[in-house]
Amino acid sequence: MYLTVNGARLFFDTVGSGLGLKPDRMVERPAFIVLHGGPGFDHSSMRPYFDRFADTHQVIYVDHRGNGRSGGETATWTLDQWGDDLAALCAALGLERPVVLGQSFGGMAAMAFATRHPEAIGKLILSSTAATMRLDDTYAMMARLGGAEAETIARRFWTEPSEAGVGDYMRVCMPLYNPASDPEVSAALRARAIMRTEVLFHFVVGEQRSMDFRPALGRVTTPTLILCGALDPITPVACSEEILSALPDARLEIFEGCGHGPHRDQPERAEAVIRHFLES
Repeated sequence: MYLTVNGARLFFDTVGSGLGLKPDRMVERPAFIVLHGGPGFDHSSMRPYFDRFADTHQVIYVDHRGNGRSGGETATWTLDQWGDDLAALCAALGLERPVVLGQSFGGMAAMAFATRHPEAIGKLILSSTAATMRLDDTYAMMARLGGAEAETIARRFWTEPSEAGVGDYMRVCMPLYNPASDPEVSAALRARAIMRTEVLFHFVVGEQRSMDFRPALGRVTTPTLILCGALDPITPVACSEEILSALPDARLEIFEGCGHGPHRDQPERAEAVIRHFLES
């Protein structure tokens, strides 16, 4: 489905109904907005892990402006705009204080949403993300997990991204993101995803280098769950610890043996932790 907000045609999809059927009445079910990573990808990689929450929530997936199936001019590919788009989408759909989960870059968009519109979110889940990048820690973890070649390719990619560099990065570094995941499942996720490298390059050489949500996170009083993998090479544990220290009402869950997105490496445990947070 498509909805035009703030001058851009955004793609979104839903799993589960907004109203639950009871014997004598209809009851409203809470919305659970799931935000994909990237930037440049679509939401498809999130579906196998978060469709399951449709038993209690209406799960809503969004392709960020410029990502996946969504439109939007290059000049508007900014964190402020991505955050404002989410607020406008909620207003247009009549969603009041939804649960918002952001994975990786999706967590950055979620933080933009939460810091610019703190009253609009009911609960916040930040998974494998960063308020500000710590690339020296990333390079060190790449070297630990994949040796000198992985570190060299990562340094080149995050310093001067290019189409040739994307191929090397996908071949050598991406498999290090989730050491406990089934390689065939990971390959299938990548195969069906839409990837728009122009959005990725725009962000990597632009706002990713200067973003810092830490000063603004103090005004986000929304209950927040932070998830991270102990072996995450792109947003290491230190990134989640910084977010934790900046938020007034947050708790951090570190998944040993997991990488980037604990729901990929330990889906059952991640589901249990998220459900407990949703029910609390």
